[in-house]
Amino acid sequence: MPIPHLPPEIIDYIVDFLHDDQTTLKECCLVSKSCVPRTRRYLFAGIKIRSERDIRLWAKLSQGDENSLARHTRTLSIYCPELVVEADAGEGGWIRAFSNVESLDVNNGAWPDECPLTPFHGVSPSLKSLRVGPIILPSSQLFYLIRSSPLLEDLTVVGDTESSSDEPSVDDNNPHLEAPGVPVISPPFSGSLDFDIYGGMRSTVRQLLDLPNGLRFRKLTFSWDVEEDLRWITDLVMECSDTLEFLYVSHSSRGVFIWHPHPHR
Repeated sequence: MPIPHLPPEIIDYIVDFLHDDQTTLKECCLVSKSCVPRTRRYLFAGIKIRSERDIRLWAKLSQGDENSLARHTRTLSIYCPELVVEADAGEGGWIRAFSNVESLDVNNGAWPDECPLTPFHGVSPSLKSLRVGPIILPSSQLFYLIRSSPLLEDLTVVGDTESSSDEPSVDDNNPHLEAPGVPVISPPFSGSLDFDIYGGMRSTVRQLLDLPNGLRFRKLTFSWDVEEDLRWITDLVMECSDTLEFLYVSHSSRGVFIWHPHPHR
């Protein structure tokens, strides 16, 4: 029986069954247009933007809120963030069409002070997982992004996020930096925190600790090589002591420490 004559709920069942078979899903779209709407949620669930060609393609496909294919994306990985920021400014904010993203990975970029992460601020109210790095950017840039993601649970930072030379330093009288229009919110942070930060994590940790509702991470992972960071790691561990289930600490010369309350489970 030709697929177009099948009831819609049967077509949906077939497409759902094939959700992890990209090749077959594409063939279904060629067989019948009735398969297209359902397959989009799987074909465009995970998107990687690696080049100017990808940027041009998605800037075009992201036009129109109702018909945008970007609204089907749940995992967005960006490997050329500096090009995306530049293109987003020229195309009228196309990156915001990815409004249902739950996991965002901003990777491989060197960020000058004049190139902010503004296009990603509040890009998706559903964002639960954020990975930034390997990257170089002021810690304030990172926190403007964090504070625009009210449901954020998991955070991974790789690179150097200490304050730039033209930012106010973070000290006991200036725990975090404010930005116009960026409210101070406290995401759930009930998942994992993974820091692989060189150059020191003082500025970043101080801003985390200063969030109004505290931290509730269940998993903490740290790779560090600045001696002063031991203090900030300790502060983070103490802050999460009521919820912590796993701790991994690696130092370039001191070795590795792993803590798990149930190592055999």
